[in-house]
Amino acid sequence: MSHVDLVRAAFGAYLGQDRAAMDRLLAEDFVFTSPQDDHIGKAAFLHLCFPTADRLRSQEILDAVALDGEQVFVRYEYELKTGERHRNVEVTTVRDGRLAETQVYFGGRFPQG
Repeated sequence: MSHVDLVRAAFGAYLGQDRAAMDRLLAEDFVFTSPQDDHIGKAAFLHLCFPTADRLRSQEILDAVALDGEQVFVRYEYELKTGERHRNVEVTTVRDGRLAETQVYFGGRFPQG
């Protein structure tokens, strides 16, 4: 499986709330960083961030591109059940066939259309 495919699989596990699949995709020393989470580990990510998919109405990957031998750039948009729409980008590092680090950069709200 390519690095891009691994990252896409993680998005699928998140949306499907398949914790067992996500656990297999994440390295034991996985690190997650976003404007709300400062270098949290795998256990904290699975406890705090992973269960939040229920707030989404939809999510679509717009771009998923391998940057180098380890990193994948992803740009996606999502719509909350409230109707708000957002776009974010992530850079994920893949090592030894597992996600080692994800850095999320929040985008702003954007109008539909």
